[in-house]
Amino acid sequence: MNKRELGSRYEDKAARFLSEQGYIILEKNFRSKLGEIDLIGKSDGYLCFIEVKYRSTSDYGLPSEAVDNRKRRRIVRTALSYMNYHKLPPDTPCRFDIVVILNNKYTLIKNAFDGIL
Repeated sequence: MNKRELGSRYEDKAARFLSEQGYIILEKNFRSKLGEIDLIGKSDGYLCFIEVKYRSTSDYGLPSEAVDNRKRRRIVRTALSYMNYHKLPPDTPCRFDIVVILNNKYTLIKNAFDGIL
């Protein structure tokens, strides 16, 4: 199985996990010329842009550490692109979450980072 197939498998699992947490998944793998967002959903009145990070072990660091400042900026820009594409008002309540999958244990980090460029 290649990395893309593996990533897709865990994004599907993360979507099911989030649904169990009460999220409504709106879209998977939204792409624009600015980047990609793994999952987009709604939860607690927020439009949530969700990054999924999987690692089988922590030998090379925690999965959440892979969401560095550069990746965060790309996600925020892509989220703005999504909002523009769907003509959502700029005051739409938004949140950036991360689903961490490590050793098949799922952890949800709500509001993991700010949407400030």
